[in-house]
Amino acid sequence: MSSVAAQSPDRSLETAILALPTAWGEPPASGRRRVSPEDFQVTEIPLLEPAGEGEHVWLYIRKREENTDQVARQLARCAGVRARDVSYAGLKDRNAVTGQWFSVHLPGRQEPDWGMLETDRVTLLRHARHNRKLRRGALRGNAFRIVLRDVSGDTCELQRRLETVARCGVPNYFGEQRFGRAGSNLRTADRLFGQPALRLSRHQRGLVLSAARAYLFNQVLAHRVRDSSWNRVMPGDALQLAGSHSFFIATANDAELQARAAAMDLHPTGPLWGRGDSPVSDACRQLEVQCLASCGSWQQGLAAAGLRQERRALRLVVGDLQWSGPTPDSLLLEFSLPAGCYATSVLRELVAGE
Repeated sequence: MSSVAAQSPDRSLETAILALPTAWGEPPASGRRRVSPEDFQVTEIPLLEPAGEGEHVWLYIRKREENTDQVARQLARCAGVRARDVSYAGLKDRNAVTGQWFSVHLPGRQEPDWGMLETDRVTLLRHARHNRKLRRGALRGNAFRIVLRDVSGDTCELQRRLETVARCGVPNYFGEQRFGRAGSNLRTADRLFGQPALRLSRHQRGLVLSAARAYLFNQVLAHRVRDSSWNRVMPGDALQLAGSHSFFIATANDAELQARAAAMDLHPTGPLWGRGDSPVSDACRQLEVQCLASCGSWQQGLAAAGLRQERRALRLVVGDLQWSGPTPDSLLLEFSLPAGCYATSVLRELVAGE
C-alpha cells in the first residue's frame, strides 16, 4: 500500500474484509454457495412503477452472469446515447440471476428495437416510459432466492439459528463484493487518498470511495459485535427509526429506548464517513474514535472528496425469511432485505463455506 499505510487500514485487507465476527456464534453447518447462477437469484423491489409517459424509458431486465455496468453500456449502444444517459438503482452480482430496472434518457426520440439486447444471458421483460430517470438507491429493497448445496452439520442447531436470525436480525455488514477482488477497491482508495490528483473514471472513483466508507463502517460494527452492543443502545448513539433513514441521539441509557431497540423499532447506527462533525456523543463517540484511530488519512480523504457524514443501521432485519430442504443436503432460503444490504451478511451467520 502507499506511504499513508501507517494511517490506513490493515495491510492484510483480505483478512480484514472476511474475518468479521458473527453475532450468534460460529455457523452450525457448512455448504456450497452459487454452484450455478440459478442458486443465487435477486429481484428488485421497486419504489414505484413507470407512469407510461415521459422522456425516460424504464426497462426491466433479467440477466444471468452479467455485470450491471456492462448491461448499462449495452443499453447505451443500443439506444445511441452516452453511458451517463443510462441509469439504474443499484449494482447486482454477476454470478447470479437477477431482475433489475434500468432507465434510458430519450427526450423526443423514438425508441430503438430493444430486441437487439436479447441474448442467452439478457432478457427484456418489460419497458415503459416515465417522466424521471431511475436514481441510485431508488429501491424499496431486494428479494432473494438462494440455494445452498452439500449442506452438512447440526440440523437442529441450524433450525434454531434460522429462527434466531428471522426474529433478531444480523449485523448489517457491507459484503466483501463491495471491496473488489482481494480488496482492490480499497488499495485504489488508499492510493487516491495519498495522491488526490490520481486519475480515475467517475464510475471507478465512486466505487473506491464507497468501498473506503464501507470498510470504516465494518470496523466499527465488528467492534460492537464483539462487545455485544450492535443491537443495544449505547449513550450517545444515533438511533435510526425502523423503516426510515432519520435518526436521533440517545442522550442517556434509557430503559424505554432499550425496549424499543429490543422490539426492532429502533436500530443503533454506525458512520458512513464524510465531511462535517460526527453526530454521536458520549460513549458512542469514544468507541468510534477508538475504532478508527488508525484511519485518519482515510477519514480526511473521504471528507475532502465532498462526501457528507451519514449513518447506517448496525442491525439488518431479515424480512419474510422462509427456509426448506428441497433435497436432504440442500437448503433453500427466501427473504427480502432493504436496499443497500447484503445477502452474504445473512448467509455468514447460517452456513460456513464459499
